[in-house]
Amino acid sequence: QVQLVESGGGLVQPGGSLRLSCSASRSIFNIYFMGWYRQAPGKQRELVASITRSGSTNYADSVKGRFTISRDNVKNTLYLQMNSLKPDDTAVYYCKCLILTQDYWGQGTQVTVSS
Repeated sequence: QVQLVESGGGLVQPGGSLRLSCSASRSIFNIYFMGWYRQAPGKQRELVASITRSGSTNYADSVKGRFTISRDNVKNTLYLQMNSLKPDDTAVYYCKCLILTQDYWGQGTQVTVSS
């Protein structure tokens, strides 16, 4: 079992940057899959980026070249660096990890991109 807590969201102007963090309550060293998802009002939750234990990454087409996912297995923290933010990036961002067959989610952090 693990508890996940996201932080780093907020209000940013178009073209700006934010770094989201997801702190885990236990070691993430052996957690194979971790990812960031987002859900905008009236839309389904979607995968933004994921990273495996070995460091392999995957990105949604809409964020490729702008967002970078990383993990720090010493600090037990997952990150999402978001650059060149657009209004369409506005959403609640959630981190998730998969342990065996169980998904664990954080509570989410709001990101609003607006001038």
